[in-house]
Amino acid sequence: MSVSYGGHKRFELAIDKFEKHIEREVKRIVRETAEIIISNAKAQAPVDDSSLKDSIDVIYTKGGLTAIVTVGVYYGIYVEFGTGIFAVKGNGRKDPWVYWSKKLNRFVFTRGMKAQPFFFPALDVAEKHWNKELKKLGLV
Repeated sequence: MSVSYGGHKRFELAIDKFEKHIEREVKRIVRETAEIIISNAKAQAPVDDSSLKDSIDVIYTKGGLTAIVTVGVYYGIYVEFGTGIFAVKGNGRKDPWVYWSKKLNRFVFTRGMKAQPFFFPALDVAEKHWNKELKKLGLV
């Protein structure tokens, strides 16, 4: 003997609709969080010629479920963590050095550059938004 319940199709449709709603909401949260990172990182990035700010961008993958925020200029990491004796974790160069500055058109003596964090502070702000929004959905 078999018993079947006629409402299982409606239940499956309801589950599918719910899954699509959750996916849409997560994509929205991913997009908002990425934009928060970008706007805060650009606002906190030091300005010399705006190359650093202009290089901050986002790439969306997995249909919008993943956002990869990038800093395109090679020196972004040096700005974030400092260099030489000022390196955040103390792992910078210990002895001073000299380099040619095209901008100043002269040699420059330095012991390094102090950190000017812009990216990780932006992540901290975005993380709060991410957690708050996922909590609203009941996902954390």
